[in-house]
Order: sequence, then C-alpha cells, then structure tokens
Amino acid sequence: MRLKIEHTTTFTYDHPISEAYTEMRLKPLDANGQRCLSFRLTTEPHDAVLRYADQFGNDVRHFDFIQPHQKLMVAAVSEVLTPDIYVSDSSNLLPLDEFNYLFPTEYAPHTPDLVAFSASHKVSDLPLENALALMRAIYGTITYEKGATDVNTTADKALALGRGVCQDFSHIMLAACRLQNIPARYVSGYLYNNGYDAASHAWIDVLVPERGWVSLDPTHNTEQTSQYVRVAVGRDYDDVPPTRGIFKGNAKEKMDVSVSVKEF
Repeated sequence: MRLKIEHTTTFTYDHPISEAYTEMRLKPLDANGQRCLSFRLTTEPHDAVLRYADQFGNDVRHFDFIQPHQKLMVAAVSEVLTPDIYVSDSSNLLPLDEFNYLFPTEYAPHTPDLVAFSASHKVSDLPLENALALMRAIYGTITYEKGATDVNTTADKALALGRGVCQDFSHIMLAACRLQNIPARYVSGYLYNNGYDAASHAWIDVLVPERGWVSLDPTHNTEQTSQYVRVAVGRDYDDVPPTRGIFKGNAKEKMDVSVSVKEF
C-alpha cells in the first residue's frame, strides 16, 4: 500500500520564550519490507533541522530555535510503501538487545498483577502461541477509551483500570510477553483507517523461534498489515516519543497535533 502521511505539530506559549530545543521521531523506517519513499520536515519560523540515528536505529530530527517566539509549527510529510505482511529483516539479538527486550522498564514493570496476568494466559510451550493468546486476552480485557489514561500511565495501572489507549495495550503486552521470556519491543507509527480520523498508533513486535520478529497489535487483535506504517522501535514509549523537548522561558506550553494518512 502506498500512503502519504502529513503530521503537523504546533507549539504555542502564553508568554514569549527565548529558546526551544526539540527532537522528533517522525520519519518512517526503511526496513522490514517497508520503504520510505520520501520524507520532509520543516519548521515555521524556519530553522535548520539536523538529524542522527538513536541506539535503536530510529531517525531523529532535532533543532534549536533560539529566537523569542510564542508559536512554532513543525510539518512532517512522508510517502511510504508498506508491505502486505510484516517481513522480519533480522532476528538475531545482541546481548544488549536481549537485555533491552526482556527486562522490565518503567512503563512495562514486572509487578505482581502483571506476573499473574501473564501466567494465567500461558497456553503452551510455544512462544508464538503464547504471544497470540496474550494479544487476545488484552483485547478482550482492556476497553479502549480515550482520556482514561495519560502519556505517563504504566502497564500495571492500565491493567488495574481496565481501560486505556494503544500505548497502554502495548505496554501491558510488552510486560506480559517479557514475563514469559519472549523478547518484545514497542513500535510507534501510524494506522491507515480508510479515510477516518488518523492519529499516531502503537503496537509491539515479539521475537519467536518459529518466525523471527512478529508484529502484533493488541488494540485491534491482529498482526501488522499493509495499513500500518512503522516509525520507530524501542523498549517502551519513552524511547520513541514523536516529540520531545525543552524550552527557556516563564510560560505554559500547549501542543496541538494534526495527522492525516491517505492512500495515493
């Protein structure tokens, strides 16, 4: 599927600020069967945009706007060719990668409730069967509800609440898979929804002997399809936020995000 993504972020401040340093992970990955045909990121007012690759291979664009301002707009436009099915380019883990994708994190801790949840849904000795069972269980247990949680909600809190958004579904599954010794990583990206409201999305990859990396979406109880656009991977949300930054000034910041995903 050939998709065009327009992701616009607008920062506004109730008083002028003197400087704002921002990092953005918005460029789709060019791997695992997915091809990023083009990507452009611009700022208004204009500023020089630099780039680097983080430890997980994600593209990071960053800029430091040092002029006084009360509004900054960042527009990212991507064209992507997505595969019909997810193709795992590599399934070999270095020792550090194995540590990253098996051990608990702040967002996906190994608390007693998550230990119990994971154990209660182990159905066999096959990692893929267990991962699929966990995906079905999370989909059937957690209610999708915008506003029930926030960006700081951890997996154990979302599980206790019984509701949340894609980030919460993914963190619960990360913790549950890792507790079964199944390496798992967080995926951020987009989901094409046939013209309906678009937004950033999150799901996970699990590493299983039968197939290598398998990409699963517990929010929709499905494997990744051609409607998914992969942007970044990491241990949890903290590694892959679309936007992260700091500013100098005595002001309150407001951030508005607009996302469009269209087939072309």
